[in-house]
Amino acid sequence: MTEFPTDLRRYVAIGDSFTEGMVDENPSDPGSYVGWADRLAARLAVDTPGFGYANLAIRGRLLADVVGPQLDAALALEPDLVSIVGGGNDILRPKADLDAIADSLEDAVARLRGAGVTVLMATMGDPVGAPVLRRLRGRIAVHNANVFGIAQRQGALVVDLWGLRALRDARMWGTDRIHLSTEGHERVAAQAYWALGHRDTDRDWAEELPPAPPLGRREALAGHAAWAKEYAAPWVRRRIQGTSSGDSISAKRPEVEPLD
Repeated sequence: MTEFPTDLRRYVAIGDSFTEGMVDENPSDPGSYVGWADRLAARLAVDTPGFGYANLAIRGRLLADVVGPQLDAALALEPDLVSIVGGGNDILRPKADLDAIADSLEDAVARLRGAGVTVLMATMGDPVGAPVLRRLRGRIAVHNANVFGIAQRQGALVVDLWGLRALRDARMWGTDRIHLSTEGHERVAAQAYWALGHRDTDRDWAEELPPAPPLGRREALAGHAAWAKEYAAPWVRRRIQGTSSGDSISAKRPEVEPLD
């Protein structure tokens, strides 16, 4: 039987844009994002006075950075809970080595568990209906199987986004079609809270939205063209140039501090 953590007081989130919170915009701080990890921290803070939270995740980061500098910084903050989600940007690359990704991730989780830290992992969502990412469905499925295997061996907890079918709805994703919308981040935060053992809440976060009105062909084509120009083209340009969207970005919450 799964043993859930109790009395968590110091939470550090590490990862890439998914954990930084893109594209869940912060209305009080233009250019910054909230995201599922911030929302999870807010839920945990309600249960625990004096709860502290840091978020070291930065958009565009590969797994080597997450399990390297970010992990080192996280351990230095003496957390009792760390969420580690990485590898998504690696998987987008044609020559991704899924076994190497799994080995690096497991080494990081083992290091955290060895320090007595509760570890929260997450699978990637099912891209079955996504226009571009659905081509990577098999690769993502393998990665997710590896995540569950690592969690079983190392005693980590998992947020199962692949099984959260509500996320297959396009309305759960931002205009870039890669990052979660505010609604999507809220759903993931609620599921993460549930994964940590808070099972006395309704699972309304898993309920699918009512069907959306179908798009006309002209409207759909216009949407694809706008997306290609605003998001796909810059992404390809960065790949060619060897740059990242997070090259000039630093962690939004580098220290464990109480939430406002």
